[in-house]
Amino acid sequence: MTNPEDPKTAESIYDFTAKDIKGNDVPLANYKGHVCLIVNVASKCGLTSSNYEALNELYDKYGESQGLKILAFPCNQFGHQESGTNDQICEFVSKKNVKFDLFDKINVNGNDAHPLWKYLKNKQSGSLGDFIKWNFTKFIVDKEGHVVERHGPTTNPKDIKSLEKYF
Repeated sequence: MTNPEDPKTAESIYDFTAKDIKGNDVPLANYKGHVCLIVNVASKCGLTSSNYEALNELYDKYGESQGLKILAFPCNQFGHQESGTNDQICEFVSKKNVKFDLFDKINVNGNDAHPLWKYLKNKQSGSLGDFIKWNFTKFIVDKEGHVVERHGPTTNPKDIKSLEKYF
């Protein structure tokens, strides 16, 4: 499965495919019927501990009971805070007891940004424009695959109370 040539023409996240952290193609159509929280992550950011802890708590609270899916995309574009290989990233997240879905390291900004992230930014631009400002930018996607909210890096995932209304 390939990604749309022009991500802006996509109808939902279900039109995209991304590689998981092990290099396997994952059609995002696999997430149909689930609320998704999509986030760019980094291992060596000042926001890493609080965000990983909160993402784990959200997953523990809503993963089984409500079908929440968390899609984490490592990115090294901000302060080189995710410089490790995929194997090193896997080792790091295993120490954090991460159970949610981890994808291949990608770019979220620039011409070589992953098409999914071009789509996300187009659907929910930030307060300063349609680019990602830093690690741990979060997008909420409803059960139909539509981007419904965007939250900045300093928003703790546990503080996104609106998430519950999409279940």
